[in-house]
Amino acid sequence: ATSVVAASALNRGGNAAQKSEYLPKIASGSLLATLAIDEGAKHRPLQTSLQAVRAGNGFKLSGAKALVVDGHVADLLIVAARTAGSAGEHEGLTLFLVNPKAKGVVIERTVMVDAHNAARVEFANVEVNADSVLGEVDQGVSLLGGVLDIGRGAVASEMVGLSDEVFGRTVEYLKNRKQFGKLIGEFQALQHRAAELYIDIEITRAAVMKALQALDADVAKAASSVAVAKARAGTTATRAVQEGVQMHGGMGMTDQFDIGFFMKRARVCEELFGDANYHTEQLARARGY
Repeated sequence: ATSVVAASALNRGGNAAQKSEYLPKIASGSLLATLAIDEGAKHRPLQTSLQAVRAGNGFKLSGAKALVVDGHVADLLIVAARTAGSAGEHEGLTLFLVNPKAKGVVIERTVMVDAHNAARVEFANVEVNADSVLGEVDQGVSLLGGVLDIGRGAVASEMVGLSDEVFGRTVEYLKNRKQFGKLIGEFQALQHRAAELYIDIEITRAAVMKALQALDADVAKAASSVAVAKARAGTTATRAVQEGVQMHGGMGMTDQFDIGFFMKRARVCEELFGDANYHTEQLARARGY
């Protein structure tokens, strides 16, 4: 959350003063920053309704954010708020740098299914000055979109690695587990399932590599490639952990084997920055459907 998404937001949208103040601290590990975007259970950044109303030389923020990764220990919150328009509109989003210890900020720690930390953060007329704006007022969508795509590329990469590790552990189990007087890896049905999963992982790996290349070339033009990669990575990781648990049999349902922990992590990664349904919908809309 800090080294990839928050640092990218500051690097791409910050002014000279903001970059010099925060980026060296992030690089040294002395500052933990995180993005506060979503307000519901699903990733829908345009549905932001948290309000930022002009007040004197700054703004007052009112609303709440959900599932803020590491929000309970963050030193800096990068908050998406609506300075104009209404939920669902492209125009009117602005990013703010908010001190989590500011008056009116209430943080409640939550624990995700994979045991990673998140938080619900409430803002009750939280005052921020004009210098806290990251990027331009009302024009935060383009900045946020690029930053989220960078995050999606990172999460998709993690899911490919996760799928690969699950596949390797499962194949090793098939090679060593004996049942009915023979190694279970000798059963052709399991061989077919393993082969199909391998193909799926390799196709997804190619999609993710393409997305990362697109991000390196031009973040602004990488949205479609990233959407394909994130959607495929999510479905592939889900399939990998489901097959892994099933091929491990009853032991796959216990904590004695790590395969169940991979399933929990895959579930979180699938939702983080948009699941397959979200990204396929974005692709369809981009093509006029």
